[in-house]
Amino acid sequence: MIKRFTNPKFAAVVLAAVFAFTLASWGMSKKVVAVTNDTYEGLRVFTDVYGLVQENYAETVDTKKMMGDAIKGMVRGLDPHSSYLTPEEYSEMKVDTSGVFGGIGIEISYKDNVLTVVAPIEDTPAYKAGVLAGDKIIKIGDKQTKDLSVNDAVTLMRGPKGTPVTIHIMREGFDALRPFTINRDIIKVKSVKAKMLEDGFAHIKLIQFQENTSVDLEKALKELTPKGGKLKGLILDLRNNPGGLLQEAVAVSNLFLDSGLIVYTKGRAAGNDYTFNADGAKSQPDYPMIVLVNGGSASAAEIVAGALQDHKRAAILGTNTFGKGSVQTIMPLSDGSALKITTSKYYTPLGRSIQAKGIEPDIVVGGSVKEHIKEKDLDGHLAEDETQEKGPETKKPETKGLKMKINEGAEKSENGTDMQLKRALDYLKSWYIFKETIKKAA
Repeated sequence: MIKRFTNPKFAAVVLAAVFAFTLASWGMSKKVVAVTNDTYEGLRVFTDVYGLVQENYAETVDTKKMMGDAIKGMVRGLDPHSSYLTPEEYSEMKVDTSGVFGGIGIEISYKDNVLTVVAPIEDTPAYKAGVLAGDKIIKIGDKQTKDLSVNDAVTLMRGPKGTPVTIHIMREGFDALRPFTINRDIIKVKSVKAKMLEDGFAHIKLIQFQENTSVDLEKALKELTPKGGKLKGLILDLRNNPGGLLQEAVAVSNLFLDSGLIVYTKGRAAGNDYTFNADGAKSQPDYPMIVLVNGGSASAAEIVAGALQDHKRAAILGTNTFGKGSVQTIMPLSDGSALKITTSKYYTPLGRSIQAKGIEPDIVVGGSVKEHIKEKDLDGHLAEDETQEKGPETKKPETKGLKMKINEGAEKSENGTDMQLKRALDYLKSWYIFKETIKKAA
């Protein structure tokens, strides 16, 4: 039986409360916002539904939970990176940026309305268990993921060290769901891994951009640099780096650029436009440098790659990056919860938007390998910009001779050799060979 809601007094009370809350929320932005007829009508329908549920649902409804679910649904419909965080989720998010948390170690998002692994984080339980980018997570424990938010799914996979969680995965080639039972661990993401490949040629991998990444990178560079000399070349590895803190991406770029624009953001609302320039803190000499990227390089990793590419400080080698060119702002709320909302897009020094496009490498190595899922594959992603921005009135680097498009084939050889890393080292060594050849010819 369908009953018609006939309690206008109740609806009026709820509408007044929601309307007052809306005005108060808009007031937080410190500007006057006109309430349109469409907005008022939408609020009226919302309160009608709320009243119908409160009066007619078969069981007693938890009002706070219902309101929270409504907010989550509203924000989730914006784009893949905006979300409403409960007080508990907000606390967990703040822990994430420190690089230490309990869980299995994967980046996830929605593709075709299915919870999908963007990338496993290196050296974590999920990585060691064989979870792969592109895996579709259908169940977590006995909970279907179809109607879960990303934050809810993360919460289910988080837990104390040593406790198991089973995720049920569908993958191309699987004829049925396959369970992966993984023991949670304290995920201590060491953001910088460094080693010397050959005499004078260093390889530094940035796992993600978290607190102190730039400090740890500079420390690693000092340890690898010969006393009284300098490196012959550096391979900065940003493959499968999901991003992280914007300020750390700027600080890392600062180590290699002495001046000029690093990145800028543009938003719809006033106050969301920012410009970040090199501040003269450059500590590294101008040795030859190659940056490795792939489809798992996202956000802050793309900022660094784009800045070094536009300034011609480094050649970019690998495959096209993920394409997350949007900025999320965390807005704390009065009850300890928070709103994480996309407020702007970021652009490289030459005004290139990375949103849904990514950074195109100068030298393509790995094009034959099945790629990661990309920003453009995610449900509700922001559209790419069709035209290149002019950018702020800032002196920009010359663009002549910026790119050299070469397709060098597979990412890994049949025997497992890292072909991208091998090619990068070959190019760095070749630079010295040609330098000597030119000197002799002169």
